[in-house]
Amino acid sequence: MGLGKWIAGAIGWAAFGPLGGVLGFLLGSALDGAASRSVRGIGRDDDGNGGNYRDYYGESYRTIRNSFDPEQQRNSFMVAMLVLSTSVMKADGKVLRSELDYVKNFIRNNFGESAIPQSLHIIKELLHKEINVPEICAQVKVFMAPAQRLQLFHYLVGIAQADGCVSQPEIALLRNIATFLGILKKDADSILEMYAPAYDPYKVLEIDHAATDEEVKSAFKKMALKFHPDKVENLGDDVKKAAEEKFKMIVGAYDQIKRERGIN
Repeated sequence: MGLGKWIAGAIGWAAFGPLGGVLGFLLGSALDGAASRSVRGIGRDDDGNGGNYRDYYGESYRTIRNSFDPEQQRNSFMVAMLVLSTSVMKADGKVLRSELDYVKNFIRNNFGESAIPQSLHIIKELLHKEINVPEICAQVKVFMAPAQRLQLFHYLVGIAQADGCVSQPEIALLRNIATFLGILKKDADSILEMYAPAYDPYKVLEIDHAATDEEVKSAFKKMALKFHPDKVENLGDDVKKAAEEKFKMIVGAYDQIKRERGIN
């Protein structure tokens, strides 16, 4: 599928607001004039600059969010993912091969081999474009469910960890992204801990070492509910598969604590 057609599939909530400006930038001449103008005109203000998307946060937005099909939602999720991925890769002033390989593997496993060239093209273009992370995240926060935002953040942390060393600029950006996405600090800390070289299973479950056995069990149940893969199944089986990897980390942390404490 050509780049233009692929991005055109993302004309759902992503087309309205700052992500609409990104879509217009990426489309270029890929679509015919009419289609291109229809996307570029959305989410922009009168002088043609990045749009004042806040004006659209009314009933019309909620109607659009509820009306587009799962494929559009999936493609919109991917556009948001690639935009924020690029911001994370740029955070420390250098884009590493390990980071690009991480993105390629994620795209391959979750969207198919054919999506890789298109995704890398988008990243290449965005590397030379200023990305307004707070506004992008604000739009994502409105139109993406909490479980989807957690999955998105989990993926972004994985990029930063791809080279085995997370820089301070990357950590600072990731924590800002979590805040802008409306992700609780304890949830962000839990996901960051999942990728730590010698992770603390208690931090993954968002409890401290003094927690009782019953508190450990209760914490696991809450985490299992919050991060259950079924919560992102509307984004497709492949994204759900990625969520299952995160879920396995939570189960693994719980199993480790149970072994240490002798909990049945």
